[in-house]
Amino acid sequence: QVQLVESGGGLVQAGGSLRLSCAASGFAFSSYAMGWFRQAPGRDRDFVATIGSHGGYTYYADSVKGRFTISRDNDENMVYLQMNSLKPEDTAVYYCNTVILGNYIAGFNSWGQGTQVTVSS
Repeated sequence: QVQLVESGGGLVQAGGSLRLSCAASGFAFSSYAMGWFRQAPGRDRDFVATIGSHGGYTYYADSVKGRFTISRDNDENMVYLQMNSLKPEDTAVYYCNTVILGNYIAGFNSWGQGTQVTVSS
């Protein structure tokens, strides 16, 4: 079955950096666009970034453009999110999933446990 395991979150001061990782299994990873989503307390889960199946295409939400970089390793079935210049408004639980390009919505109904990112001011 599909498994998505996120890691790398933590507590960081504003302006700091974190690198999130997602280990994927149970599906043909290299055939799917992958992405990151985040959910802040009391808010819906929002799209953050996506990368095409072979890494040649990336797209970011306006709120993170220029600060976050998504990457993937198809040999290891991993997707990463490098987050720089973090802001308190980036505080959320971060999740990975496949992405339906164009709509930028998650492709799978199942989600991992997520990884908490907290940015202090």
